[in-house]
Amino acid sequence: MTTTATEISTPRYRSDDLVSFCEALYKARGMRADIAAISARILVEADLLGHSTHGMALLAGYLGALADGKMRADGEPVIENQRTVAQAWHGQRLSGLWLTDKAIRTATAMAKAHGTGTVSIKHSHHIACLAAYLEAPAREGFIVMVQSSDPCTASVAPHGGITPIMTPNPIAIGIPTGGDPIMIDISSSITANGPSMRLMKEGKRAPGVWFVDSEGRGSDDPSVAYVEPKGALLPLGGLDAGHKGFGLGLMIESMTAGLTGFGRADPPQGWGANVFVQVIDPDAFGGRAALERQTDHLREISHASKPRPGVERVRLPGEGGLSRKRKQLAEGVALHETIMPALKPIAIQLGVALPVPV
Repeated sequence: MTTTATEISTPRYRSDDLVSFCEALYKARGMRADIAAISARILVEADLLGHSTHGMALLAGYLGALADGKMRADGEPVIENQRTVAQAWHGQRLSGLWLTDKAIRTATAMAKAHGTGTVSIKHSHHIACLAAYLEAPAREGFIVMVQSSDPCTASVAPHGGITPIMTPNPIAIGIPTGGDPIMIDISSSITANGPSMRLMKEGKRAPGVWFVDSEGRGSDDPSVAYVEPKGALLPLGGLDAGHKGFGLGLMIESMTAGLTGFGRADPPQGWGANVFVQVIDPDAFGGRAALERQTDHLREISHASKPRPGVERVRLPGEGGLSRKRKQLAEGVALHETIMPALKPIAIQLGVALPVPV
């Protein structure tokens, strides 16, 4: 494979150095050590997988939220309701990355004992990249699902509408196979706010009709969703089949806001998240071996499917991300060009040394 000039000029960093850097910044803002360590690891995991808008690109905003008290640096979630295989938490505005990781570990313990476990969280802070939570439990043989919404903001229109009523509402699921897990991470809208705002700042357009303007016209210009008079992001499926994404978004709203009891019917309380986490142990059903026999076959027939012109081969969800992760673990993480410039002045202010490129 030929190395491009962009790849040569882009600094790369050891992933462990990036984790240590993020952890040091969190701790310099007063975050408890164990919360900082897990939050840092999940942020860098997103960049390893190639989700560059939902990894370290979010750190400056998180540090700002710690500074102004909109994210708590210490504490524990409050268990407001509990049964054998289900818990409902108040997240206390703690790090959403740490809370989600903790919820997965809690749900996994329930699944090991009883076949399944579910945790819902309200009043969490933002949870970043959902794909970053999937690999470890899926490799252990568990199906893991994460859903999220932010009831305090709206950028996605309902199908047939213009006025935004919900967030991109992502859903992610990790599924065991005999090899790499299947890792699905999609939003109920065509695109999310992070990629859209990056396109707008770079003066670029989307590769398709991803937005609706204030007059109801489809557009590839991201600014129509953010500049007055505002339009919105379109639901998954776009102008023609957006009823599918709208329905998915409504389902995620019910599983997150509905089950936690805090949502769009309540006064907004700032940037954050409602979260739904569920873990399933296949051995409580047909067994892990039976699941993997089916998922391995799905992988085989997917790879054997005749590709469209211009497509090298059909891939399963997660294959590209895990391939990028292996490459970046070996060669260094290539961060998006905007990330270090945004973090450098904060690091200088807090007395945290910048990581050295490899």
